[in-house]
Amino acid sequence: MSYELNQTAGTMAPVCLFLFVALLVGRLPLTGTEEEPGTPSSPSSSTATDGFFSSNCSQLTLKVDFSSRVVEHAGGDGSSSCNDTRWVQKWQSWQSSRPLRRTSLSLSSGFWHATGRHSSRRLLRAIPRHVAQILQADVLWQMGHTGSGVKVAVFDTGLSEKHPHFKNVKERTNWTNEKTLDDGLGHGTFVAGVIASMRECQGFAPDSELHIFRVFTNNQVSYTSWFLDAFNYAILKKIDVLNLSIGGPDFMDHPFVDKVWELTANRVIMVSAIGNDGPLYGTLNNPADQMDVIGVGGIDFEDNIARFSSRGMTTWELPGGYGRVKPDIVTYGSGVRGSGMKEGCRSLSGTSVASPVVAGAVTLLASTVLNRELVNPASMKQALIASARRLPGVNMFEQGHGKLDLLRAYQILNSYRPQASLSPSYIDLTECPYMWPYCSQPIYYGGMPTIVNVTILNGMGVTGRIVDKPIWQPYLPQNGDHIDVAVSYSPVLWPWAGYLAVSISVAKKAASWEGIAQGHVMLTVASPAENDSAVGGEMISTVKLPVKVKIVPTPPRSKRVLWDQYHNLRYPPGYFPRDNLRMKNDPLDWNGDHIHTNFRDMYQHLRSMGYFVEVLGSPITCFDASQYGTLLMVDSEEEYFPEEITKLRRDIDNGLSLIIFSDWYNTSVMRKVKFYDENTRQWWMPDTGGANIPALNDLISVWGMAFSDGLYEGDFTMADHDMYYASGCSIARFPEDGVVIAQTLKDQGLEVLKQETAVVDNVPVLGLYQTPSEGGGRIALYGDSNCIDDSHRQKDCFWLLDALLQYTSYGVTPPSLLHSQNKVTPPAGTDKPLPERLEGNHLYRYSKVLEAHLGDPKPRPLPACPHLSWAKPQPLNETAPSNLWKHQKLLSVDIDKVELPNVGAYRPQVRPLSPGESGAWDIPGGIMPGRYNQEVGQTIPMFAFLGAMVVLSFFVVQLTKSRSKPKRRKPRIKRPLYLQQQQQQTPHTGRNPTV
Repeated sequence: MSYELNQTAGTMAPVCLFLFVALLVGRLPLTGTEEEPGTPSSPSSSTATDGFFSSNCSQLTLKVDFSSRVVEHAGGDGSSSCNDTRWVQKWQSWQSSRPLRRTSLSLSSGFWHATGRHSSRRLLRAIPRHVAQILQADVLWQMGHTGSGVKVAVFDTGLSEKHPHFKNVKERTNWTNEKTLDDGLGHGTFVAGVIASMRECQGFAPDSELHIFRVFTNNQVSYTSWFLDAFNYAILKKIDVLNLSIGGPDFMDHPFVDKVWELTANRVIMVSAIGNDGPLYGTLNNPADQMDVIGVGGIDFEDNIARFSSRGMTTWELPGGYGRVKPDIVTYGSGVRGSGMKEGCRSLSGTSVASPVVAGAVTLLASTVLNRELVNPASMKQALIASARRLPGVNMFEQGHGKLDLLRAYQILNSYRPQASLSPSYIDLTECPYMWPYCSQPIYYGGMPTIVNVTILNGMGVTGRIVDKPIWQPYLPQNGDHIDVAVSYSPVLWPWAGYLAVSISVAKKAASWEGIAQGHVMLTVASPAENDSAVGGEMISTVKLPVKVKIVPTPPRSKRVLWDQYHNLRYPPGYFPRDNLRMKNDPLDWNGDHIHTNFRDMYQHLRSMGYFVEVLGSPITCFDASQYGTLLMVDSEEEYFPEEITKLRRDIDNGLSLIIFSDWYNTSVMRKVKFYDENTRQWWMPDTGGANIPALNDLISVWGMAFSDGLYEGDFTMADHDMYYASGCSIARFPEDGVVIAQTLKDQGLEVLKQETAVVDNVPVLGLYQTPSEGGGRIALYGDSNCIDDSHRQKDCFWLLDALLQYTSYGVTPPSLLHSQNKVTPPAGTDKPLPERLEGNHLYRYSKVLEAHLGDPKPRPLPACPHLSWAKPQPLNETAPSNLWKHQKLLSVDIDKVELPNVGAYRPQVRPLSPGESGAWDIPGGIMPGRYNQEVGQTIPMFAFLGAMVVLSFFVVQLTKSRSKPKRRKPRIKRPLYLQQQQQQTPHTGRNPTV
């Protein structure tokens, strides 16, 4: 008997040992078949498991049909209409009724990043991407916080009624014109899963109260009116957190924007994706670009900014000075796992993913705060940005305040006191790369003021005000008196936020000085006290904004370039088409046309060449031309005041030079590219082309110059450089003593209008001209701006810009152009009429120059030039702080007092696996969040126990064979406890020791 036992144990022990180890690391499936993780399942083959859908939507169904709205209240047993839409592996871009209006923010190509049938399972098993565990949400789960009591709304494509991942779907509502509540696309299910899934691909807050708002159809269509109705219902239901994994460039959709303000004013914390238009700058989507909304960008699991993640700054404030810092925060958005449409898990990339990660974290954090009155849109944003971990080597328009840190945010929230704070919390023009673009160019006397747009967050109340005026206090030991500061600010802080615009300039006494200057702006914010006992009282919070700048002596005129921003228009509000007509999927010009947005690479290049680039945000009449070598006009859509035309002619006669990069303008093509907008039920026709050629021709006509309405494209070589002409125009008229370069190009206008192809020789594209007056400036014209525009640039022409600046600033004509084989006789322009403005255009609606008038629009009166009111300094004879950026940015918060408890004392309760469900992708230990059992014996699965016993038998056999005295060893009953403690020490691995 003893012999048989030993023989059996000796034979089976290695096999059982392997089985035991494999079970521990989750390598072997516990069911007959296992779906490849990350592989999409067809809805036709996916079935819900009834035993694991613990939603409240299970008894009596009440459906109300009003204006195509279907409402299903919690507790229904009836069936709702289902979609038979099958899964589509290849997705197209989400498009609302208006191109680039408001869309889903998942990546359009390769929408679901599935693992694939032949991918290595070992890698996925070893490194599961459970984003909730990576961000250490399980620490809060084991403290008993799982989102309970928090209402979270998902505005997306719906959710199936019996999805096995959700146990607390309180309500599903449909606001579209389709008669279904289910998700026929999978996008909304994925987003909801990241927030509140309770199994497999675990969400952050599985016990939260989930409200599903279906606002997109299966054809990926939505309307503003649907959102407005759904938003009203969310206010009625007193939603706490609302996720919008959607966005669009239309920040002037006033009903939508106003309703978002109303939502946040009603204490709804709105989290929204910033967009998937990266790495281009100036591509933030609305509503993520609003002050009261938490805008979320994406990173990968190596903490690199995702290429697709949109970049700041916000662009709707550009006409007023400068944009704000956005995103607010970044988190994982690349290759994240979430719920499949019917069951199982899939991987997805996009800011659509990053947004619900933050929304889930916010929901979980809100459930940890005992006094829920402290939780509001401002206090939550303050906690998130104050706790964020800054990523090295990344600027603020890419990462905002940094990477989401869930546990640190928990500590801050639980020691939070209502207060005001600033975003950014300091201004340091010497800190690179984080403070790019401010740190990329020092300031000097006579330069345009540097404008920093700071957001004031008011955690004390939905409304507030700034008491008296902000105070400028320079530090005298740090040369603070060498700078002047002007401040403008919101008269009322509502909802929860306002702006503080800080303009910084160099004092005259520092015109030839070089060094660092420091000071700070101090302001006091007051809000009505919400406590009934303090009737008429106010809550007060004082904050300081440290300022640090680098000053250099004023550079020579030849090195100073002035960028004309005032005459650039963009979508919204009007239809301003793209400069490259080949970009049919991106038809609107909406990136701001600023040196820090879609002309960022050009700006960086000019800085590397030693030029100082300033921005003109006012009419041409408002700058001192004697200070600048070249005025740079690129892609101008605006008209010009008569006074501007007169002043520019005088300035050029006195030595200012001009470079113009133009674009296409053809009234027939403009009529061709019109489209019908279903939201407004109107035809949209462009009010200009890529540039406003008739206005430019008025500006330069005095020198006998003009652009044509020809539309050309093609590849060519100029001065040994490969070039691409993308929907540019030609030079129609030029002085006979000028230099003109021509190329052979395709007639793109003929292709657009008649679908015919023609090649045109000797198309004049570049002109250089020295004005005849003594000491006069020089003029350079080029017919296409796409080669310096980051939006759709194929081949850059920065070398050409260098050559033109050498010509305009120093009078040096590049020999490669002067002696080019493509040099032609300047066109006289008498054989063809010059372009006319489109008859019946509505440019006056959006123009700063034109106003409506009977007949043709007329110029408005010339506005007064802006004059800043410099703050009276209150000097401080004390040393400035050496480190402006401190990780702790909030007052009255000591996170060291909020300790995280020892989570090792908690042990999750085991739940059974559903048929077809893989334990390898489940939550650690099969956690049912909110349910715990400290009795260790109940936490050991049968397979692990049997495996341990087999291993014990193996060692008994080996010791018997050796016939030696057995060594003292630990009791085997403690083996599972050791494994349990090991698992609790590494909760982020996603492995299941009990399997």
